[in-house]
Amino acid sequence: MGEPNRSRLLDYTQGPVAAGVPEPRRSSLLDLAEAEPPARPASEGRPGPKPGVPSYETAVFVPAHPRYVDAVDEDGRPVRVPFVVYELFEHPAHHTAAYAFSTVEKLVAAFGEAQPWVGTSIGPLAEAMGERGGTVVLDPEVAPGPPNWRPADLAALAREVR
Repeated sequence: MGEPNRSRLLDYTQGPVAAGVPEPRRSSLLDLAEAEPPARPASEGRPGPKPGVPSYETAVFVPAHPRYVDAVDEDGRPVRVPFVVYELFEHPAHHTAAYAFSTVEKLVAAFGEAQPWVGTSIGPLAEAMGERGGTVVLDPEVAPGPPNWRPADLAALAREVR
């Protein structure tokens, strides 16, 4: 993989690193990332997912787009606060639903190339939807029709958030 990443933040605040200064220590986080995850004991008390149900940590791709709200910080300066809006759909069997896709390709096939999306874990998304009386539908079949987002819509959103 080459050279490990090294933060250059101090170079911007204090100037270049002086000769003779030792290289920073290797992060112990790298050791954890390279180690195999510990095996979970079967008696942990949490059942595994049922057949056909993805595990809590499964990555999914969800139609969503950024939004901003203008606010004032604690010093009275105007700021823009970003947040993400999940696009929710009316599903005939599940009422309000967030559509989640197991691959970006499935999302694009359902909604088109211009559909904005975010990657997230299905567990927290399902919990949040459940708290609001909704559900998550994984890899839904979407009826053909015009896409919700076109390239011109993305361009307009980009102009809006600048």
